[in-house]
Amino acid sequence: MSVNPDPRILLYPRLKKSPFFHSSREHGVAMYSVYNHTYHPRHYGDPVAEYWALLNGVTLWDVGVERQIEITGPDAFTFTNMLVPRDLSKCAVGQCKYVFLTDQDGGIINDPVLLRLGENHFWLSLADSDVLLWARGLAINSGLDVDIREADVGPVQVQGPLSGALMSEVFGADVLDIGYYWLREYELDGMQLVVSRTGYTAELGFEVYVKNASRDAGQLWNTIWEAGKAFDLKVIGPCHMRRIEAGILSYGCDITLDTNPYEVGMGYDWMVDVDQEADFIGKEALRRIKAEGVSRRMVGLEIGGDRLGTFNDGSMIEEFTVLDGEMPVGNVTSACFSPRLEKNIGLAMVPVGLGEVGQELLVATPAGIVPATVVPKPFMDPTKDTPKQAFDTDRVAEA
Repeated sequence: MSVNPDPRILLYPRLKKSPFFHSSREHGVAMYSVYNHTYHPRHYGDPVAEYWALLNGVTLWDVGVERQIEITGPDAFTFTNMLVPRDLSKCAVGQCKYVFLTDQDGGIINDPVLLRLGENHFWLSLADSDVLLWARGLAINSGLDVDIREADVGPVQVQGPLSGALMSEVFGADVLDIGYYWLREYELDGMQLVVSRTGYTAELGFEVYVKNASRDAGQLWNTIWEAGKAFDLKVIGPCHMRRIEAGILSYGCDITLDTNPYEVGMGYDWMVDVDQEADFIGKEALRRIKAEGVSRRMVGLEIGGDRLGTFNDGSMIEEFTVLDGEMPVGNVTSACFSPRLEKNIGLAMVPVGLGEVGQELLVATPAGIVPATVVPKPFMDPTKDTPKQAFDTDRVAEA
């Protein structure tokens, strides 16, 4: 028997379509995956060219798969604060937060960006899991007055060093005043929009959320695309090479329900606040895990051998096994060849005793068993200076 190296993905009614499905498809999607039960463009033919377009110019992504769970009602703050380990009393209206949703054992259910639109008005911009069912199930017997639904909202990402120039063209110069992980609401040509200074790249960039997406998504896409022609705007998929360089986690790969925040090195007191007055689901479990410590942790690896792929090209079908000698001890959960570092890099979960920088290990890649070394993560820009920087107004004017 022979293996088809490039099987097709079926397009049919049962799976959801992003509000931008037809718009993004016009740009020549080469590969889809399914994310949140929704077709997701992965790349448009050349993931490496998309990587360089992101680093050097400006890019547009269809991320309508980031379905928006909207929580409103008189008790929306109390309920949302119960869902996440962060203390949302420290989240102002108009602010965004990267959050975990945890279960009763401290496992990660999802890692969305939370947007606070009002005192009792929240969006959870989801990673890949069924949070709507989880939240509605929790609400039934909670005694809290909340309304939980999937909003008719669709986001796109505008990312790269020229994102400020393009966004200024579309929204005006004041869009550059939006702070890192803050948001602002706009009305543009009859569209109701929310713009946030967030993204999945660790590069300068924005996300634009269109309300009434089933009606206005195409108009938003075309507005950005037409304005972007002057900046050589490229439509791309999620750039996993860049997010791996940045140590950004991918739900379903690097984190799952069987992973807790302390294992992935994100048990910061401000991210998992077990001392806050308010209760949240998983609080006691996470307090115990913090006190006892963990037996494994996520590390960065430099991986030898032949060049790996781009991660979103179908080259990493399974996790790679990590070995200490002949003993399997963990797994590489995301890996790629970094064009800038000119080496293979990956994120791996290994025993704590094997996680110190400089530790020599082996990794079973599709090409064979190769040497690997534990290195600091993220691999680039550990303090996130790039996405936090102020926009270069001279460059915006020149562009």
